[in-house]
Amino acid sequence: MIFQVSNVIFIDSPTGSGFSYATSEEGFISSDTMAVKRLVVFLEKWLRGHPQFLSNSLYVHPQKKKNSLYVGGESYCGMIIPTLALEIHISNKESGEEPLLNLKGYFAGNPVTDDRFDTAGKVQFFHGMGLLSDELYEFAKENCGGNYSDPPNALCAESIQAIDDCTKDINLSHILEPKCEAIWSPRIQQATARNVTSELTSDAQQLSYIWANHEGVRESLGVRKGTTGEWKRCDRDLPYTRDVTSTVEIHSRLRREGYPALIYSGDHDSKFPFVGTQAWIRSLNLSNTDDWRPWYVDGQVAGFTRSYSTDLTYATVKGAGHTAPEYKPKECLEMFARWLSGDPL
Repeated sequence: MIFQVSNVIFIDSPTGSGFSYATSEEGFISSDTMAVKRLVVFLEKWLRGHPQFLSNSLYVHPQKKKNSLYVGGESYCGMIIPTLALEIHISNKESGEEPLLNLKGYFAGNPVTDDRFDTAGKVQFFHGMGLLSDELYEFAKENCGGNYSDPPNALCAESIQAIDDCTKDINLSHILEPKCEAIWSPRIQQATARNVTSELTSDAQQLSYIWANHEGVRESLGVRKGTTGEWKRCDRDLPYTRDVTSTVEIHSRLRREGYPALIYSGDHDSKFPFVGTQAWIRSLNLSNTDDWRPWYVDGQVAGFTRSYSTDLTYATVKGAGHTAPEYKPKECLEMFARWLSGDPL
């Protein structure tokens, strides 16, 4: 069965990623905050150029209901999406007019949030999944005091090196899957496009390279000829500054402003595991409105969820990695549809 949940705009950001491009070298220079401001400008320009999407004309007469805007993303978008939501909120407040961007909520999957929580979560996750011995885990806890991102002493650094040695040959995106060599490693970067696909164990990753670099696909997508070279899944060569170091306080601000939020994690992702995500959510000191429980798709457990005050929903996606929709698209679509409609997972 095919059903429509929402209209979706997929945006390649920052400039230079995906099929996006700039007309000058300076245009490729970006940062977290610059990317957010460019996204706001883009969304406003796009909606002015496509006014039919300003109103929810699928269900209600355009003059009666303004379309709701939700912003969301995966992985490093954990830094961008909350910052973008807050930027839109502030811009709407300062305009003094009816806002063009009718922000109603945001969502983030497998999100990068704060190195303290993310890194500590990895160590706890590795131990919980049986990748570290009890002795090594306790040694690391004792000597690092929870600070695994910036070792405070030699014994902590030693324990972190031992943890790295234990996990270096694990597929960090999904610990049950075979390891796929990072596509930005020097050896892969020296390979031809054909050889790149042969190094990727994921069928989806192989197909994405073939698909996105096919001339017919680019023509169908309206990609302007000569604007981009080879499509890359993750381009590490872009001139980019990471100037947002944590979004925990931004999440807290958005909670106070009352924006609904959906945060979710693939439960086999060790890059930004659910353990760290749950830890920073707990740091917001929100009260529970729904106890930890399973949620279902087609009668099967699809993950576990908990709801908090100020309209925050957290969910794990069972069997998914980094990122969750890549591994469990059906379950993630159902999760998104329920949350968007205001129904409990």
